[in-house]
Amino acid sequence: MNTQRLVPLSLSSLSRGSITHGKGEEGRFAFVWKAAHIRPRSARTPFFTHIPSFARTSFPSLTHLRTYATSQPSRRESALDKAGTTFLLTELVRGAWLVMENFFRPPYTIYYPFEKGPLSPRFRGEHALRRYPTGEERCIACKLCEAICPALAITIEAETRDDGSRRTTRYDIDMTKCIYCGFCQEACPVDAIVEGPNFEYSTETREELLYNKEKLLANGDKWEPEIAKNLEAN
Repeated sequence: MNTQRLVPLSLSSLSRGSITHGKGEEGRFAFVWKAAHIRPRSARTPFFTHIPSFARTSFPSLTHLRTYATSQPSRRESALDKAGTTFLLTELVRGAWLVMENFFRPPYTIYYPFEKGPLSPRFRGEHALRRYPTGEERCIACKLCEAICPALAITIEAETRDDGSRRTTRYDIDMTKCIYCGFCQEACPVDAIVEGPNFEYSTETREELLYNKEKLLANGDKWEPEIAKNLEAN
């Protein structure tokens, strides 16, 4: 290989794109080398155009980048940042004021079961059968409550008295089925079956929640003053 023909392949000639020397294998080698390493002038845009000229001569080192970053002025706080800061501070002050305002107010909690809150007159609690002031049962065995109960929790059996009126011989309520809709109380024409104010009747066995007539009458006798007051208010 004649090395004298490869002398013009200098950096200056490559930068000017003036490779015209070389024939045969040497010329092909020079042409391939030029095509691989010389880009068009339109594509020779420098990298990192936002970096000063002293850092564009070669790949910027960390020292150059660090120097450039520290030499730039600090970014001004935008209006959005100021608004966010002000809003957050305002919310913190409002929250602290709310805490201090309620700190000196009387507590709203009660010590249940020693203290109990008021109940609505329409509260639906434990069921009860009522009596008249004379002691006679109010229920006339019309079975409207049994018919209207959507959970089929009421079972009634009745018989005819000597005077022709009807009375119940069996009045059972399965409290495990009851959904406390109040339909039985609304359907009763004589206000015999009601849902009283008692809600503390949890039991340990399921059988204790199968109420019979005697249990319902005992509930009515116990809660009659409050039941009458609630019915009048309602």
